[in-house]
Formats: sequence, structure tokens, C-alpha cells
Amino acid sequence: MVEIFLRTLPFFAIIGLGFWAARIRFFSAEATAYITRFVFYFALSAMLFRFAANLDFAEVFDGRLIAGYLFGCAVVYAIATTVALLRRVDVQTAAIEAQCAVIGNTGFLGLPMFVMLFGEEAIGPMVLVLATDLIVFSSLIVIIVHSARDRRMSPAILKTIGMGLLRNPMILSISAGLIWSALKVPIPLPLNDFLNILGGAATPGALFAIGASLAGKSAERIQIAAWLTCCKLVLHPLFVGIGVLLLFPIDRFSATTVISAAALPVAGNVFMLAQHYGIAPQRVSAAILFSTALSILSVPLVISWVQG
Repeated sequence: MVEIFLRTLPFFAIIGLGFWAARIRFFSAEATAYITRFVFYFALSAMLFRFAANLDFAEVFDGRLIAGYLFGCAVVYAIATTVALLRRVDVQTAAIEAQCAVIGNTGFLGLPMFVMLFGEEAIGPMVLVLATDLIVFSSLIVIIVHSARDRRMSPAILKTIGMGLLRNPMILSISAGLIWSALKVPIPLPLNDFLNILGGAATPGALFAIGASLAGKSAERIQIAAWLTCCKLVLHPLFVGIGVLLLFPIDRFSATTVISAAALPVAGNVFMLAQHYGIAPQRVSAAILFSTALSILSVPLVISWVQG
């Protein structure tokens, strides 16, 4: 536990540095937004493309892993939704809260951290988790919100989903990398060096951006935020663990990676969705703040538990 904590501490220290820089106004909210855009559209995309281009998708794809992960997500999603509806909130707010309960910071925090912790063998399982989050749950929230507002399903909803997926640089970079890998074309040395240099900025840039964005988050609706934090940091890895260890058992290394990914704090893109649709951004903001702070201890604890 102590060894894992010390190995993850530098990642959270960079998040703390970004938080401090924004709190003392060394970085403005506008500057933070531009750093995030640079990481999202350029650095992280370069890193994901290089990772995916070196994967053999036929070997990496694991239907049992996806099934086990989806089982855990579905259970926690249902729990969070049920609790929200019992509190008599509207369907859209319940969907946003459920999104907080199952969508972790896999791209900005999990992928670079677990590659360093577990080695490059973790890339395959992490790419599957990231793709599942982006494709399944990004689509689901759009369907629920638009259906609740329009009172029906329409072709326009499917168009919105399709365009959202096509415009997501993480999906595009993973897809392009897998296509490159399928063609079995070696990456030219200048391109590989370019991707290495640009992708190298993803980890520190993403972590710093996470911290800086947290400085602008509010801690309103504390009880709800605490419940959503519990869902994300405790229930999500627990039920994903049941899925990949008992119901759809996979190899121990992949299971460790997937369960650890489920233990990550609430992703920042959930706040972007909440803000875009005008649905409970304050409680999402607080859930991100709480879960990120507590994950400094909870992530090493979950990793130690699974490895033990």
C-alpha cells in the first residue's frame, strides 16, 4: 500500500501544483481552458495514436473484459439513478448523477498513470475501458437528456450522437492508431519521434490542467457530492471487480488494470456535459473536487487490494 501510494503521489502532486497555480491566479481560467484544449486535441491524441498504433487489436480485444466492466457500470448506474429518482429529481439530473458514478478520469489521469505503474501491458485494457466509456456512456447521456426534453426518440438524437463521436479526438486518435496497426505499416522514425515528443506533454499537461480546473470548482450540494464520490470510488470498483473476477473472469493483470480504472475519480468531461445542458453543474463540480481529493488515498488502496 505504502509503495503504491508513493508511486502515485507524483501524479497527484502535479494536480496539486496546478490547483495551487490557479488558486493564486498565476493561471487564469482562460489559460487553464487553453492548456486543457492543447492536451485534449494534440498531446493526448498523439499519445493515444502511438499507443493504439502499436497494439494488435485482435489480441487486445477481450469481450469478457468489456462485459465484466459493463456489468459493474450498469449496476452502479442503476443504483445512482434509483437513489436520485427516490429523491424526486428529474430524469435528466438523475442521468447526470449516474454519469458521475461511472465515468472516471481514464484519459487524462488513468492511462498515463497506469502505464507508468503497470507497464505498457496496461495500454490494451485501458484503451478498451476508455473506448467503452466514450462510446456507450457518452451516447447514453445524450439519448436520455434529449429524449426527456423532446419526449421522444428522433433521428436528430442519433445524428447528435454520431457527430459527437466523430468529433471526439480521443476516439479519432484511437481509431486511426488501430487502423494503422491493422495495416501493419511501421511508424516512420520522424513520425514516431514527433508523437513521442508531443505525446510526452500529455501526462504533465493533463495532470496540471486537472488541478487548475479544480481550483474553479465549487463545493455546493455536499451531501449529494459525497454520495456520488462514494459511488465512484467505492461501489464502481467493487462491482467492476465482481464483473471481471467472478462473472466474466479474465486474467489477473487485466482485472487489476480494469478495477483500478474503475477506482479513478469523476471525469472532468461530466462537468462539461452538465454545463452544456445546464443540468446540475454545481453538484457535478463538487463530486469532481471531492473524488479527486479522496482518490489520492483510495486509488492506491484499491490497487493494493486487487493485487493482494
